[in-house]
Amino acid sequence: MTPLGRIIAARIAAQGPMSLAQYMADCLMHPVHGYYTTRDPLGRAGDFITAPEISQMFGELLGLALAQAWLDQGAPAPFTLAELGPGRGTLMVDALRACARMPGFVAAARLHLVETSPVLRAAQRARLPGAVWHDSVASLPEAPLFLIANEFLDALPIRQFIRDGAGWRERMVGLANGALAFGLAPATPVAALANRHDDTRDGDLVELCPALPAITAQIGARIARHGGAAIIVDYGDWESLGDTLQALQGGARADPLAAPGAADLTAHVDFAAIARAAAPVRHSRLTPQGVFLERLGITQRAQALAAGLGADARASHVAAHRRLTHPEEMGQLFKVIGLTPHAAAPIPGLDT
Repeated sequence: MTPLGRIIAARIAAQGPMSLAQYMADCLMHPVHGYYTTRDPLGRAGDFITAPEISQMFGELLGLALAQAWLDQGAPAPFTLAELGPGRGTLMVDALRACARMPGFVAAARLHLVETSPVLRAAQRARLPGAVWHDSVASLPEAPLFLIANEFLDALPIRQFIRDGAGWRERMVGLANGALAFGLAPATPVAALANRHDDTRDGDLVELCPALPAITAQIGARIARHGGAAIIVDYGDWESLGDTLQALQGGARADPLAAPGAADLTAHVDFAAIARAAAPVRHSRLTPQGVFLERLGITQRAQALAAGLGADARASHVAAHRRLTHPEEMGQLFKVIGLTPHAAAPIPGLDT
């Protein structure tokens, strides 16, 4: 058992089983042994690779879409340009480079990054020295907000509930023969799942992300008050149904309970919950990432970049384009939703 695993096991032995959300929060952000506290998880040396690390085209196109939304809303200046969970800062570096061609955009932008990992903050600071860092969305400025969140919400801790008649049994993390193990709490009504009785049956598992509504509501409130737009990209679907908890270690699937603090833990995002919490701003239709990027012109951009590449680099470039857009890779699994004021034009690439 890992050092963090021993700490969690001791706590369970003393206090009883913990929710999956509590377990995930410890695994990811424990101040000494947490996964994001202790390492850079991205890239070939890490456990996963995100779209900005696959190709510069991703950040360029998202940045240009946001810049067009800024222009469509009258080019407010100054404004908050924000990213949630910026990783190494790659997406924002690519976005700012592309947006430098939009007159006034970069000069008016005040860059704010929401990041809790000290390791990743250090990487971001080296590439984005003018940024201001935040621990949460709550401290972002009260100003026009143009925001990107790519693979941020999937890392938020979730709770899992299994339907049992009119009630729900929460899936808990406890101990069995000294090892971490899943168990179920007694059935009880859950107010947050009152709307799920019509589309679930006994034995169905539904996930809730406790932090998601507040985060999305704060984004929506700023956009409603001051204008702006948000582009949220993640894997998931319109509503949660089924167990989507996933552990990645060494780039491969792992047992979520096997190595606390040494594996990344994520779950699919419930985009319907984003739409509900973001009111009163308007949300776009949920759009597959591949469709969104094609609408923004990724194929034309890929062709332009390919023109100056040698054979090996061109093959890698073509593979990156496919990985971002093809339905059998990231193109269908990952979805995009946009948030804008009701009177504003839609974000490019997204329908309302």
